Amino acid sequence: MKMKILLAASLLLPSITASAQIGQHRNVFSVGVNGGVSLSKIAFQPEVTQSQHLGPTFGILFRYTPEKYFSTICSIQAEVNYTAMGWKERILDVNNQGVPLSDGSGMQHYSRTISYVQVPLLTHLAWGKEKKGLQFFVNLGPQFGYKVGESTDCNFNVREEMQKVSTGTSSRSNVTMAQDTMSVEHAFDYGIAVGAGFEYVHPNIGRFFIEGRYYLGLGNIYGSTKRDYFQRSDYNNILIKVGYIRDL
Repeated sequence: MKMKILLAASLLLPSITASAQIGQHRNVFSVGVNGGVSLSKIAFQPEVTQSQHLGPTFGILFRYTPEKYFSTICSIQAEVNYTAMGWKERILDVNNQGVPLSDGSGMQHYSRTISYVQVPLLTHLAWGKEKKGLQFFVNLGPQFGYKVGESTDCNFNVREEMQKVSTGTSSRSNVTMAQDTMSVEHAFDYGIAVGAGFEYVHPNIGRFFIEGRYYLGLGNIYGSTKRDYFQRSDYNNILIKVGYIRDL
C-alpha cells in the first residue's frame, strides 16, 4: 500500500505536465536556495511519548516552468536539502510530571538527531501574478532521503533505567525504551511531501517565498518484521521554510 501511494504521487508530476501541453507555452528555468526549521516525530509502534524534535533544514532548488494552463502556472521542482530530523522523548511519570535523575540534579531527557540528504521531486502549481506581484502555490510529490549522520542527547544511564523498567521500579508511565539503544537500521528514507505557501515575484530582484510543508514517511527507520521489536517507525515531519529564487 505504501509503495502504491508513492507510485501514484510519482506519476502525478509528469501527468500534470502532460495535461498542460494545451496551455500557453513557457520556458523558464530557475535556481534558488531555501532554509528553515524542521519539526519531527517518529510514529513508533509500540508507542513512544514524544514532543517535537527541532532541527535545521537548508538546500538548493531547481524549477522548470513549461506551461501556463488557464490561470495555473505549472512547474516541476527538484530540491537537494540537508535536514536534521529525529525524535525527542517526553519522559513522564503517572502524574504527567518529569522523571528526576537519580542524583536529583534535574529531569531525565533523551533526543535522537538523524541527519539526511533529501531529494523532493515536486509538482509546483501557482496562481496569481506571473511577472510582478504575489502568487499562492502548492507543492506535491515524492521525497527520497539518505541518512548521513546520527547523534544522541541523553543525560541518564539508559541501561540502568531499562533495568528499573524490567524490575518495575521505574516511575515512567511510558516504558518503551528499546529505541534508546538502537542505531538506525534503514539509512534510506522515502515518503510523500505536500506544501503550500506564498511567493513574491519581482522581475529585477527575483522571487521570495515562504512555505509550510508536511512530509509523511512511508519507510521505517527500524526493521518491522514479526521478529523485530517495532512494527512501525516512520516520520511525521513539518517544515517551515523561506527562500530566494532567480530566473535564468
